[in-house]
Amino acid sequence: MTGRDRIVLMVIVVVAVIAGGWMLIVSPKRDEAQKVEAKVSAAQSELSSAESSVADARAAQSQYATSYAAVVNMGKAVPASQEVASLVYQLEEASNLRDVEFNSIVAGAAGSSSSSSSSSSSSGSSSTTAAAAATAGFTEMPFTFVFSGGFFSLERLFRQLTAFTTHAGPRGLRVSGRLLTIQGVKLVPEASAPGKPLRLTGTVTAAAYVLPAGQTLTGGATPGGPAGATPSTGGSSSAPTTPAVARVTP
Repeated sequence: MTGRDRIVLMVIVVVAVIAGGWMLIVSPKRDEAQKVEAKVSAAQSELSSAESSVADARAAQSQYATSYAAVVNMGKAVPASQEVASLVYQLEEASNLRDVEFNSIVAGAAGSSSSSSSSSSSSGSSSTTAAAAATAGFTEMPFTFVFSGGFFSLERLFRQLTAFTTHAGPRGLRVSGRLLTIQGVKLVPEASAPGKPLRLTGTVTAAAYVLPAGQTLTGGATPGGPAGATPSTGGSSSAPTTPAVARVTP
């Protein structure tokens, strides 16, 4: 064997050793490194998702007290029971402000209620409110109210009755009393002495609303957190989830 052949043979042996080392050592490690890199990427994705969830939970926790107060305030508009006494108080108070006498309240609709003094805008608003209440699943309670007063005083009072609960911007409500929809108004002139201002008796058929039977206002939530939530201890990063509620301005 010549010197040249020995050199060629040595080169072949070295190449074979390098190739064998690559196959036995480097290639498996490279595959392992790729798998580890994939696991690291998945872990980073999970970490980002977890951080986002924590941020959402902290935001919900910071808004919970306000949202809970808003839900409780909604009880003024749609209570869990009839609460006729509070409704009578609200009607009496509104009547006094409008110089109108509140004569009576009867559960159930009157036999007939033709002739309406409500404006078209008020009627449209009541229809919209009634449709929204039906969609929400509220239980309707029909009432008949009887008032006495001047035409314009009665007209302003009827508008106020439908303004106890009103829209206050996108997805918001302003609640100052029961949610009422006027379904009909009948005006009858009262006997009066000559020269005295004409007074009318206004019979109003309307609907108030209560929560469906068996449903509570807060669904078991408390000022400290939603139903079933574990109270937070100090610096814990866990936070209760805020229930979906409408924003309410007292």
